[in-house]
Amino acid sequence: MDVNEYEASLIIRAGAEQLRAASSDPRSEEGYEAVKANISEALERIAEALANFEASSGAPSRSTGWVQDLRRVADDIVQR
Repeated sequence: MDVNEYEASLIIRAGAEQLRAASSDPRSEEGYEAVKANISEALERIAEALANFEASSGAPSRSTGWVQDLRRVADDIVQR
């Protein structure tokens, strides 16, 4: 799949919306650990992408704290 950053961000947004909709009417708790692991991994990848995106922009990095927060949340999700 070859997409640019904007297209990838739309995919992430659409996936988040589907997850929100599914979680509002959960069918069972089967796979809950796998869901948490997938969300954690996604947050890690989003943090990495955000860091890469700003690093290549040449502008001062304003999202260092956001990247750290995303990684902290990702860790918390799988540890609980």
